[in-house]
Amino acid sequence: MVNDWTTEQSSMAHAQTGEELGQVLETDLSQGLSDAEAEARLGRFGENALSKKQKETVWDLIWEQIHQPLVYILIVAGVVTVFLKEYIDASVIFAVVVVNVIIGFVQEYKAMNTLESLSKSMATFTTVIRAGKKHRVDSKHITLGDLIFLQQGDKVPADIRLISTKELQTKEATLTGESLPVDKTTEPLPEDCVLADRRNMVYASTYITSGQATGIVTAIGDQTEVGRISELIQEVERVETPLAKKIGQITKLLLVLILGLAGVTFTVGLLQGQSWKEMFMVAVALSVAAIPEGLPAAVTAMLAIGVNRMARRNAIIRKLPVVETLGSATIICSDKTGTLTEGLMTVREIAVHGLELEVTGSAYDPNGEFLHQGESFSPKDHQGLWMNLHAGLLCNDSSLEKKGGIQVVQGNPTEGALLVTALKAGLSMDEITALYPRIDSIPFDSKKKYMVSLHHGENGSKTLFVKGAAEHILALCDRCLLADGSHHPLEIQRWQEKIDAMAQKGLRILAMAHFEIGERDFSLDHNTLPRLTFSGLQGIIDPPRKEAVSAINSCHEAGIRVKMITGDHAITAKAIAMEMGILTDHNEQVIEGKEIDGLSEEALTEISEHTHVFARVTPEQKLRIVRALQSRSEIVAMTGDGVNDAPALKQADIGTAMGITGTEVSKEASDMVLADDNFSSIKAAVEEGRGVYDNLTKFIVWTLPTNVGEGLVIMLAIIMGLSLPILPIQILWVNMSTALLYGLMLAFEPKEPSIMQRPPRKPDKPFFAPNFYVKMGIVSGMLVLSAYNLFNWELEAGRTVEQARTVAVTVFVLIEGAYVFNCRSFKHSLWEIGFFSNKLLLFGWLLMLVCQLAFVYVPFMNIAFQSASIPLASWGRILASAFLTYLLVEIEKWVERRLF
Repeated sequence: MVNDWTTEQSSMAHAQTGEELGQVLETDLSQGLSDAEAEARLGRFGENALSKKQKETVWDLIWEQIHQPLVYILIVAGVVTVFLKEYIDASVIFAVVVVNVIIGFVQEYKAMNTLESLSKSMATFTTVIRAGKKHRVDSKHITLGDLIFLQQGDKVPADIRLISTKELQTKEATLTGESLPVDKTTEPLPEDCVLADRRNMVYASTYITSGQATGIVTAIGDQTEVGRISELIQEVERVETPLAKKIGQITKLLLVLILGLAGVTFTVGLLQGQSWKEMFMVAVALSVAAIPEGLPAAVTAMLAIGVNRMARRNAIIRKLPVVETLGSATIICSDKTGTLTEGLMTVREIAVHGLELEVTGSAYDPNGEFLHQGESFSPKDHQGLWMNLHAGLLCNDSSLEKKGGIQVVQGNPTEGALLVTALKAGLSMDEITALYPRIDSIPFDSKKKYMVSLHHGENGSKTLFVKGAAEHILALCDRCLLADGSHHPLEIQRWQEKIDAMAQKGLRILAMAHFEIGERDFSLDHNTLPRLTFSGLQGIIDPPRKEAVSAINSCHEAGIRVKMITGDHAITAKAIAMEMGILTDHNEQVIEGKEIDGLSEEALTEISEHTHVFARVTPEQKLRIVRALQSRSEIVAMTGDGVNDAPALKQADIGTAMGITGTEVSKEASDMVLADDNFSSIKAAVEEGRGVYDNLTKFIVWTLPTNVGEGLVIMLAIIMGLSLPILPIQILWVNMSTALLYGLMLAFEPKEPSIMQRPPRKPDKPFFAPNFYVKMGIVSGMLVLSAYNLFNWELEAGRTVEQARTVAVTVFVLIEGAYVFNCRSFKHSLWEIGFFSNKLLLFGWLLMLVCQLAFVYVPFMNIAFQSASIPLASWGRILASAFLTYLLVEIEKWVERRLF
């Protein structure tokens, strides 16, 4: 009975009759529950609401910025420098940590607020029948076994088994992916009937588009299909981003290098007779000096710049590392409805006697034309076509209205498409409805599959207009209307062949017919319908977005495979996939959800790699497909807007939700939200992601050799028993100032022209190419040699040790300044990419020169950093060292181009 009702039983409600269900749930099918019983069940089963997921707090966002390997290294370094009483060094290091946290926090907090502003959630109300009376109650106050009354415009509040319907249609795209309104019935269905085909059930979060119904609540809150999906989301663990993995590898490399240098220094010092305490302090100082303090802040800043660029291209990034992950994507799995397609029904083809036409235009825009073999055709030139369009306009219960300058449909989207097509032909809704006022009608019947309307005509005559499923309309007709207005016997076989051909294109086909009654009295009824005159077919589809077709092309050129994963029918999915270039061969297989259920994980992994279209899939199956692709080391971007997409969105490396049509559940599960719901924005985001990765790589390849060089300078000084050519506080100056004014400016490096013509990076490919170590050897070597040689040159020339160290610091700054121009491109020379193509870098370079002049010549800087003024001749030697370094790296690049 009701107290023993289980989730398994609710999932089988479609297989029971209404009477059987009423007995089990102890519900009177005419009176509903009593008020007292409803109150008791509310207390027993709880409110009809999903368990709330704890949202991220400000402290959660702050912790995410701190919880990074490089930041941990900086914090440890800062603590150690405090114990060493190097308070200036410590304050600089902690300042870097704070700046890094602030930049990351601000960007992610902005993204969080942007998503909240996109939220459209509000309290919903439901009509419930209790003790034989209808009440409007808050949806969260309905309970198991409640009798619910539904009508057009209602949002379904729970999972409900229908017991009576009147021309009921629902919109289920957010749950099943079905793009068209779904006709509902009350007949029991087989137990193994898949969710998308359960015509006697309506589910929480879907909408009633037309008709009325009464049904029994079979599941509430977390027990609904939406609730089950919500639980599935919670079970999914976030995958580590490629950037996090690469930064982890870099951190390990840094730790090995720094600890290696420190260990060698400590050991050599002990062998030379130095005290272990003194050598420990030196080793710690070396470690602190070798840490790239600017790296975490620069990485965060570069990602933040990428976030802003993407926002300008309608992609709202929720987590900074996702920026780079987009550039790594190898596969994009996209939902169909509303993402690849417009999400709006449009008449694409019309077939009348002796004529087949293409209808141009999209959405509900009345601008468009009729084409016959590519040439414009006037609908008035064919009486069959003209009557067909009249039937679509008059035998119609929907309307068009403008909202915010955009035309929208009030009522059934399919009927809206017929109205728009009539407008494209030049028909005026107001004039035609006034000329043919409606007398009576028979609403669309899910069993008869047609609608009839009776209208007054000219001179007191009456006309019947009929529209509906093609096979059913053909059965009512015995003749066809020709272009000149004459009649011809109906050739059913020829029209059936045409229907089949249009269906293969994924079109939903509606047929139109009419009958001139004249002035006689006529009582409209199914049984009084005469044999009708067939006027033709209209083929309707949710058309592909034009910009999405171009974007898919670009993805293919970039080596990114695009797969369609939809809850829609296989024929429709295949037709759209062919048109968009996702499929290129009619013989390519489309895998349906029922086939996936029988596959092992190994078999699904193999099939998912080579299949491009998956149709009629459930949320669990979408999740399995994404995991199968990830098991082959693919970086998967997943797009979707429905509740059914959320688990796969969370599992994917880049989950992408729709900002306009997307449900709050899908947005919450995503990493990125498309403000314009457009697939082309994903392509733009991938392009930006690749640019960010390129510039991050350039920054890291630029910064690491300098840190290695700094560590080597200190280590060699200890090993050889020499004075330090550069002090730890001076190293901090070099690291922080150059990272900001040289390195960070690489974030503004323009994307290379071929960025979307190259294949995606392999996930297991090492971050550093072999030639990086050659560059590191050249630059680190030049830094060490130049610093020591010029340091000793200055001392031998009678300069003070402060002046000699100032020269060493300045040679570090200018060699890094020369090397940053090498790093603008790893293949092309500075002149090939354009010297002035990154003006911010030139500005940063000049500003760094001004700061270094201040370091050398401004008294308070001399005191703070123990620097001193140097003569002009020293600048000549410094510039020569910097130019030589630039030249050597360019020669290395030239050799690499010739060899590879």
